[in-house]
Amino acid sequence: MDKHLHIISFDVPYPANYGGVIDVYYKMKALQAQGIKIHLHCFEYGRAEARNLESICEKVYYYKRNMSKQLLFNTLPFVVVTRTSAKLIENLLRDKHPILFEGLHSCFHLEDSRLNDRIRVVRTHNIEHDYYRNLEKVERSFFRKVYFGMEAKKLERFEKVLGKANHIAAISKADAEKLGEHYKNVHHITAFHPNEQVKIAEGKGDFCLYHGNLEVGENNEAALFLVREVFSKIKIPFVIAGKRPSRELIEAVATCSHISIRANINTQEIDDLIRNAQINVLPTFQATGIKLKLLAALFNGRHCVVNTPMVANTGLEELCVIRDEADEMAKEIERLFNIPFDMKGKQQREEALSVCFSNTVNVKKLLELI
Repeated sequence: MDKHLHIISFDVPYPANYGGVIDVYYKMKALQAQGIKIHLHCFEYGRAEARNLESICEKVYYYKRNMSKQLLFNTLPFVVVTRTSAKLIENLLRDKHPILFEGLHSCFHLEDSRLNDRIRVVRTHNIEHDYYRNLEKVERSFFRKVYFGMEAKKLERFEKVLGKANHIAAISKADAEKLGEHYKNVHHITAFHPNEQVKIAEGKGDFCLYHGNLEVGENNEAALFLVREVFSKIKIPFVIAGKRPSRELIEAVATCSHISIRANINTQEIDDLIRNAQINVLPTFQATGIKLKLLAALFNGRHCVVNTPMVANTGLEELCVIRDEADEMAKEIERLFNIPFDMKGKQQREEALSVCFSNTVNVKKLLELI
């Protein structure tokens, strides 16, 4: 008998080129490989309809996200109230298949009484109100800072809707522990990702790399920290790669001839930089969820230097060099820059990543819930 699953996605999950949609897309691929027929429902707001999704889904539905600024004054979070659709409910009610809600953003219809007889699973990507409070802290624009602060309060109130879910699939161990303090049936199912095996290039690279979506405040803050506090003190070539770098970051980089920005490049170019770098340098100042950029670096890159928030409670601590102070990070980068990656480290990564970060293992955990 065929097994079917509805997935409600906060965005069109193709191309899979940023954290949230990477998890959605590769989760769908893993589900399809297990014979699950996926009915995908996407909220569309700037990313085009993707015909590629039809090859892994039974059916793909698109709904326009309502981005009216009037909804900023709604009592519900803007990221939630803008993702509602009567047509979506109509499509869900055509059958009795289980429903996977991707992120708290997609949970407006979770407590609809017409779905009470359905298996409803919520995939949480962050503790969202914590994530938005941290965005508020690093935001430079006054109006965006106010927005993030208001949204954090609304998300904290709205999170109680998770009590309506049969199961909550948290992306990180820390998130699972925190959610487990308030809700039943919380499970840790870590991130789905594009990496099938560890592929580390032999030899030595001639630059260091930081990559991420630079229009996100936390990534901009991390890149600025590296430019001002770390690489300004050492003359090692440093590349920053990602979408839409801020003017502040561009101006900071312009003062250092050994630092460059690769802006708005495609996923393949990012992957090539990760693989060719001597060191992937990945600090973060927001310990929420799990950073898919870290998994990309561990599966494909050589040395990986991080700070504590990047790896805390991930199970990946032993695979990275952890330095929290800028001076200590700079010293470690200088040391590792001249040391070829030890291929024994590759075996260590293979053993660790195959246990906790295998898509095949994790999709079976998800299937037990639905």
